[in-house]
Amino acid sequence: MDQTSGRSTGPPARASNNVRPRVVIVGGGFAGVATAKRLRRANVDVVLIDKRNHQIFQPLLYQVATAVLAPSDIAAPLRQLTEVQPNLTVQMAEVIGIDVESRTIRAQLSDAAAFDVPFDFLVLAPGATPTYFGHDGFAENAPGLKTLSDAEVIRSKILKAYELAEVAPDSADRRRLTTFVIVGGGPTGVELAATIAQLARVTLRRDFRRIDPGQTQIVLLEGGKRILPSFDEDLASAARRQLNRLGVMVRTGAVAEAIDDRGVIVAGQLLPTATVIWAAGVAASRLSAQVGAQTDRAGRALVGLNLETSPGSGVFVIGDAASVLENGKAVPGVAQGALQQGDYVGKVIAARVAEGSEPAPFHYRDKGSMAVVGKDFALLEAPGVRMRGRLAWLVWAFIHIGFLPQLQNRLRVGVQWLWSYYTGQRGSRLITEGPSNLRRPDRLAEGPAPGSTTVGPGTRVELAAQPVERAP
Repeated sequence: MDQTSGRSTGPPARASNNVRPRVVIVGGGFAGVATAKRLRRANVDVVLIDKRNHQIFQPLLYQVATAVLAPSDIAAPLRQLTEVQPNLTVQMAEVIGIDVESRTIRAQLSDAAAFDVPFDFLVLAPGATPTYFGHDGFAENAPGLKTLSDAEVIRSKILKAYELAEVAPDSADRRRLTTFVIVGGGPTGVELAATIAQLARVTLRRDFRRIDPGQTQIVLLEGGKRILPSFDEDLASAARRQLNRLGVMVRTGAVAEAIDDRGVIVAGQLLPTATVIWAAGVAASRLSAQVGAQTDRAGRALVGLNLETSPGSGVFVIGDAASVLENGKAVPGVAQGALQQGDYVGKVIAARVAEGSEPAPFHYRDKGSMAVVGKDFALLEAPGVRMRGRLAWLVWAFIHIGFLPQLQNRLRVGVQWLWSYYTGQRGSRLITEGPSNLRRPDRLAEGPAPGSTTVGPGTRVELAAQPVERAP
């Protein structure tokens, strides 16, 4: 934009052969979809590229991981956006390279041949991935939570742990299998810990005969001085008390020094567990370093207040891939920030194409932060408002239902939440298996295993563990 006239300089020199400028958006999350929607009436062709064919409502991903919701409840196909937006094309592919000088990106779907997509404007919004802070080996035993596949893996690990504990012959094995460790005391870690506690003590309380799920141990590890560091200290303290009431052990100043199939080592001591969930941090996509911008320690591209890598470049980085400073303070990597950035960049591009006045520099409107800590308890912190308890929980529920991507998502989630609230049951308690061609072959023909009793043709039941007695 011409700083003296307040008018845009127009689009950069054409790289594509389109009659209209082509806007390529990499990433179908909150930021990318918001950009595409803002450009619905602009005189441009929009290409939205993502390696998945769906948009995920990230704030509820932990509920898929803990069997409250099914994956389809919080996801919507990206391709349906084209039904209401004629200038939008969706391509399912993974971006493997960006050449800003030639104004092309290189993409590939599975093992198919790679292809180039030219652009006049590029909006990079690929999201983030879990970071293990230099200990990438932790990933094998401590999955992060960023995708639907991650959520299904975690859900299967949690539910399978109880199934294994039911037939485990040794009390130490049963304790290890029914101990769950969450690394990271931010909103995701806190929400996971609380909902696993309710799963154990409410949903599963009468489902097993030889173990008592009510004896489940849940440990939340936080390396800092307190959980929920982005919240007011009084609210964070209230959340910790609520976790304690749910039976969650919160350990602050506790760093995971090693993670393997035995458990987690903290302060030199082994904490035996079969299930570790990583919620300690994220890193930006590697694509952030390919657009000619400087990056911060987390790999996020440093962009200006119009979210562009350099003035007039036509290359924008938004969402978790960008580091945006406003009055010396970083814009938080939350859904509202991504939505606002996507909407803003769409306005900037539309103004340049129309050769009109661009909007003022990006300004983040803080609409508040929320975290839910089990049934009937949530935290809400917004400018001038601090709230905790049941009212905050109701506000949280209505806001999250309202922001789900489709009407059918809202209806399904609303019904499932009502069912879970009054019955304590969860709608997606499935242990998913890997592809059938990769599973171990049937071993029934090998004969009974030592210590087992045959009770029918081809059927064996372990009898080592005795039924437990529960308190009335």
